[in-house]
Parts: sequence; C-alpha cells; structure tokens
Amino acid sequence: MDINTRISKAKTRLILEHPFIGTVAMNMVFRVSDECPTAMTNGKEVVLNPDFCGTLSDDELLFLVAHECFHPMLEHCVRRGDKDARLWNVATDFVINQLLVDEHIGVMPKDGLLDKSIYDEGEGISDKIYHLLPQDDKDTPNGGIQGSGQALDSCEDGGQSPAEIEQQRAEWKVKVAQASQSAKMMGKLSANMERLVGTLLKPKVDWRDVLQRFVVKQRNDDRSYARPNRRFISQGLIMPSVSGEGLGEIAFAIDTSGSITENELNQFASEVREVWETHKPEKIHVIYFDSSVCHADEFDRDTEPTFKPHGGGGTAFSPVFTYMQEKNINPVACIFLTDLCCSDYGDMPDYPVLWVSTNESASTPPFGEVTIMQDETNNKRGN
Repeated sequence: MDINTRISKAKTRLILEHPFIGTVAMNMVFRVSDECPTAMTNGKEVVLNPDFCGTLSDDELLFLVAHECFHPMLEHCVRRGDKDARLWNVATDFVINQLLVDEHIGVMPKDGLLDKSIYDEGEGISDKIYHLLPQDDKDTPNGGIQGSGQALDSCEDGGQSPAEIEQQRAEWKVKVAQASQSAKMMGKLSANMERLVGTLLKPKVDWRDVLQRFVVKQRNDDRSYARPNRRFISQGLIMPSVSGEGLGEIAFAIDTSGSITENELNQFASEVREVWETHKPEKIHVIYFDSSVCHADEFDRDTEPTFKPHGGGGTAFSPVFTYMQEKNINPVACIFLTDLCCSDYGDMPDYPVLWVSTNESASTPPFGEVTIMQDETNNKRGN
C-alpha cells in the first residue's frame, strides 16, 4: 500500500476514534517528500518522508500524523523565537508525545522522546522543558535530558512576519474551535482535551514574552554585558542589555475610561516605562482613550516616557485604530492596556495587536492575542 493511501487511512481512523485531532488532521495539508529525514511542519503543511513512514506500523503512523497536528495547534512553530531550533524541537516533542500517550492515540514510534517525570499539565511546559535541557548538549539525540528516544520530526517557523504569525494564530483558533465542537457532538472529547482547548482558545501567557517574540522578529541586534538589564539582577541573573538598531515604533493604547482604577493606571505606566528601558524602541506612541482618543504623546529612545492620563468616560477601541491610520502610525505592534470592558473593536489592522487585560473574566476580542495582567500589589513579576 502506498504511503499516501496509508496517510489517508490514518486520518480517517483519527476521525472515527479521536474526532478532535482527526478533524484537525483533515484540515491540514500532508505532503510526501524526501526533503526531510522523518517529518516536519511549518504550521501550514506537513511533510512526511516516505522511507521513514515505510518503517512504521499503522498504529505508529497514526501517532505520527496526530503528532504533526499538535505542533501548530500548540503554536510551537511560532513560539520558538530565538531559542535553539533543535533543543526547542526536543522540548516540544516531549510534550506532544506525552499528550498522545495519555490519550491512547496510536503507538509511539521506537525511540520517540518520552519522560513522564518532566511533564506537567501547566501552561508553558514546552518552555520549562527547554530550559531543563543542557544548552551545551545540543548534539545529543534527546538534548542531554534523562528519558528515552529522540525527536520524531522538526518544527519550522517559516520566517513569517508578525502579521503572518497573527493570521496563522487566528486560523488555528478557528480550526481548534471547529474540531472541539465536532468531537463534543460525537461525545468523544476527553476531559484532558477539553482543558487543552480552553487554554488554546483563551491563552494566558506573560505578555512580556509575547512582546519579546515581536522584538525577535523585528530586529537583528547585538547584545552586550556592558549595561546589564536591571530587571533580572534581583533574581541573581546577569542578562545582556540590548544594543544596536533596536526595536522600531511601538504603540501603547492606554484605557483611561471610568472603569479603570488608579492602581491599574499606575501598572500601565510602569509597563510602558519598562518596555522603553528594556527594548529602547525607536519611538513609543502613548495613546490615551476612553470612547475616543483623548490625548497622545510620542517618546524617542532617548526620552523616558512620562505618564499623563486623559479621559474618564466610556470605552471604545476602534477610535484608536482610526487615529493611528489618520496619523500614519504603523507600529511593530500595538499593545492595549485595558480591562476589555467594551465591544467596539473596529476592524483588524495590518500590525499585530496584543490585548493586556486586567479583567480575567472579560470576553475575548475578535482578533489579536490576549493575556492577563496580574495585580502586582499581590503578585511578583515573573511568577
């Protein structure tokens, strides 16, 4: 039986036995080629090596097909940033293989990476495992960590722009939502997968990590230990400061409506100054808004931002996008600091949008990425 027929049968079997991941697989493009030694995905298509697949049983091929679907679903292809590509792939394979084993999906191929002792169900587990890997053991099959096997495949970011990454994330949220609905209708969405779906559709990540991904994509700079980043000194770490060309223009949209507290405004001001100090953008636009744009300031990389809130009325997000279009402001990213108590979002812009919300129970915006800003009167940064 040729490999394309076997792949089609594996996808059909997934639909019947595991409809959540099966629906995802049916919406992905699979291609057979010897351009990779085993398998690879960039989030848009999956490439499988025919010789490698020929060594797998039907249960192992089922496992591999499902494995390739989880990489883009968990945003592994776009979350790597400046991490070592091989070690990141090792870390993410540990996560996916454990998920598939726990869900009893097929049989893991021989020498696949698996170590239950380093896996937990918390968010950001791929990043945690990555940092467990000895950084000087990049050439060992399992990244130098205790546990069995080696990476089954590779996961590539495809050199996408921030706008393209944003679009891919939006498309995958739709795929995940549709797949979970199909599985629920069949009564075959496990509790573990239901929890995962909830996390994927409304992720809670450190917004500073998200911003860092934007930064990595937008510049190729030098790093120097001449001026250590003070944020990490208190943690006993000497992290390099950034020198070189640095980040381009970035926009902060500050919600100054009547529902925003003084403590929240102070947090907003602190975060704007932190970005200025850490990343030294070419220019920071600070736009205060309630139901309209109330005031706006600009600061270059040599001028520390000052914070002068204007507003106090209702809330509307669309005037911010209109204002930036009228002023020809085209930032690397637009970051809203808000409680998300509004439904007037306007149209999705061409640049990435990050919604940093102080309100965990707020509805999810129709575009952009959402993260929750914890109240730092009760939480320490980085926890």
